Amino acid sequence: MMSALQLQQENVTLSQYEALPKDIRAEVFDGQLYYMASPSQSHQTILTELLVSIRNYLRKKEGKCQVFPAPFDVKLFDKPLTIVQPDIMIVCDKDKLDEKRCNGAPDFIIEIISPNNPADDYIRKLYYYKNAGVREYWIVDPRRKIVTVNYFEGNMLNVQYTFDSVIKVHIYEDLFIDFSDIADLLNT
Repeated sequence: MMSALQLQQENVTLSQYEALPKDIRAEVFDGQLYYMASPSQSHQTILTELLVSIRNYLRKKEGKCQVFPAPFDVKLFDKPLTIVQPDIMIVCDKDKLDEKRCNGAPDFIIEIISPNNPADDYIRKLYYYKNAGVREYWIVDPRRKIVTVNYFEGNMLNVQYTFDSVIKVHIYEDLFIDFSDIADLLNT
């Protein structure tokens, strides 16, 4: 008879993760590897529109923050290894960046829900992002046309908006995203 410990997989190391073929998209939670599906057309449309809006805002501000789209690794924790690939992230501490990844929590993350596994973004990633020190985390659900804003600083927020809303990015005083523009693109 095998014990429960014998049935568990061994934890993935950073070098094993880095040795994965470049065309494989995967994340690691508590040392366990999880493969990711390719994004849909609506996913990519939303990602592109959000990325351009955020990038244009950051360029006008001429600040120290940078925006990155997936796939770009974020190593949240070393032990046990936890590496994610957020759809969009803003990193303001350049010391966290190296040529391979962001080491530590980005300031802002957007995840666009995959219809195959919405619990991953609503539960698992919410838990990890909050505990790693992400300041703000948005969950964009194209199927339900809802954006959930989780702001973890001060008076913490967890608010849902529809795709006809103009939504404030709380880590900035004057950045607003008009989701009705994005919704129009999805309906054409």
